[in-house]
Amino acid sequence: MHIDLETLRGFFRKAPFMTDLGVEPLAVSQGKVSTQLVVQPKHLQHTGVVHAGVLASLADHTMGAAAQTMAPDGHWVVTAEFKVNLLRGAQGECLVCEAWVLKPGRSIMFTEAEVYMVAGGERQLAVKVSGTMAVVKA
Repeated sequence: MHIDLETLRGFFRKAPFMTDLGVEPLAVSQGKVSTQLVVQPKHLQHTGVVHAGVLASLADHTMGAAAQTMAPDGHWVVTAEFKVNLLRGAQGECLVCEAWVLKPGRSIMFTEAEVYMVAGGERQLAVKVSGTMAVVKA
């Protein structure tokens, strides 16, 4: 399925939770998607770092979008499972997630993502995620 950036933005706008979080697609190519989230107080937990649920949701939806770029027409991609490795507490002005498909398939795709925190123009890896996406008939 060919997906351009405007189409991808439309997909994200149709996902109410992603809209509520403020996740915005930045770039898309075959098997790869980048997104951004401007950090707001609502994203933080009691210690002042971004809540792990926000980080996991950002990575999950971005990985799913990367897999969707490789899905056949008439099919959707849904998450079968994912594993989140929190490497450090995420703080800063925004988060950037880069996701890609490692192994495409007809019924499942294996994906990975990295979430970077951006503070003062510096990027630092905060989260590494892997996920299995199921390809289902629409």
